[in-house]
Amino acid sequence: MLVREILRVKGGTLYTTTPEQTLATAIDTMADLDAGSLVVMQAGKMVGMLTFREVMQAMKQHKTDPENVLIGDVMVREPVTAYPDMDANDLRRLMIDKHSRYLPVMDGSVLLGVISFLDVAKAVLEEQSFENRMLKSYIKNWPEETAS
Repeated sequence: MLVREILRVKGGTLYTTTPEQTLATAIDTMADLDAGSLVVMQAGKMVGMLTFREVMQAMKQHKTDPENVLIGDVMVREPVTAYPDMDANDLRRLMIDKHSRYLPVMDGSVLLGVISFLDVAKAVLEEQSFENRMLKSYIKNWPEETAS
């Protein structure tokens, strides 16, 4: 299974913000959308990622009202990315090695989407379930040997 297949199953919805937005706005957006990450965009290009991890770290570090913290000050700049033809096993290994629950998928300089660890788990489960059904069907319809 390739990353592009996971994106196809997941769908192409992207949740974005800008570096100039406040952390309070991002928290409201993430809560309203039930999203664990936002892609930070500027001038049509991805400039970073904001996940609940950065939100929690910022709240602990700044100990101030999130209205006074800008996303650009706490986002991950140059996040680890995946590419569409990456194998799902390589994607999982990358996510584990880099401790990333959310990875933007880039095709050159074009952002195709964001894949979460949950998206990967769902896709793998679906693929295994499909393979299981196919194997059971194959076994069920296995030709019986005839006695000679």
